[in-house]
Amino acid sequence: MNALKETHFKFPGQTSFYKGKVRDVYTIADEYLVMVVSDRISAFDVVLPEAIPYKGQVLNQIAAKFLHATEDIVPNWVIDVPDPSVTIGKICQPFKVEMVIRGYLAGHAWREYSAGRRELCGVSMPEGLKENDKLPEPIITPTTKAAVGHDEDISREGILSRNIVSEEDYVKLEEYTRQLYLRGTEIAAERGLILVDTKYEFGKSDRKIYLIDEIHTPDSSRYFYLDSYEELQQKGEPQRQLSKEFVRRWLIENGFQGKDGQQVPVMSPELIQSISDRYIELYEHITGEPFRKTELDDVQARVENNILKSISRLS
Repeated sequence: MNALKETHFKFPGQTSFYKGKVRDVYTIADEYLVMVVSDRISAFDVVLPEAIPYKGQVLNQIAAKFLHATEDIVPNWVIDVPDPSVTIGKICQPFKVEMVIRGYLAGHAWREYSAGRRELCGVSMPEGLKENDKLPEPIITPTTKAAVGHDEDISREGILSRNIVSEEDYVKLEEYTRQLYLRGTEIAAERGLILVDTKYEFGKSDRKIYLIDEIHTPDSSRYFYLDSYEELQQKGEPQRQLSKEFVRRWLIENGFQGKDGQQVPVMSPELIQSISDRYIELYEHITGEPFRKTELDDVQARVENNILKSISRLS
């Protein structure tokens, strides 16, 4: 299947290029960032060998919608969304932490809890919880933003003592994180979903904090279905969820957790299609709108042409 696995464009005024796990980022005239959201997929901080058709479009369009829906809480970096898979925005100096917030005991938090640990990123968790239980109140569990390798859990105290973020800025990041999560949970509930946990990234420009990157997407968030949550919890059964966790679980079941010496299992065409379908399903649930598939015949040319048009308007 045709998918946008990677790009190698050369744009007028281009001053740098960075290839992330999922995004290809072009800097234009040291003023704008062109973020191409590819169809690559990562898990356990490893980019998997096969791309997922429409995944980039889903992520970019959900992020664009939520960035617009939260700009009254915190300004964001977006200037233009010229293509379903592209966002162009203001260059910001990123904070070297990701602000993770959790309302439920799921994923990484549950793995830590089930291993007997009752503290995560300096935050205490009560005894007697089971997987996917709602926490007494949402907890913020930041991670360091690693340029290479794995992000690492870090406490508020660790961030401040290592001067990763100033206390003044960090207080604002926590405040924005809680407000954004509250807004995200309200929108999710309107769509019959629970926003279980999510992460936000922030940057600074002209001494002002901006929300950057994506928000409330299946790559950065976990969602449960609201209508079946209570019944499944009472029965002790797995939650129906829309997130990337099912990819992680498939990898774990096939002997891969990103550790040295482990090999990524073969991804069949059927698995790739099912992952693509899951991403589209989440898009339609969270936005309440039908997903419109873009043509995949020459996705590279479409993306490049739309970026060129936008750069021309901005210059």
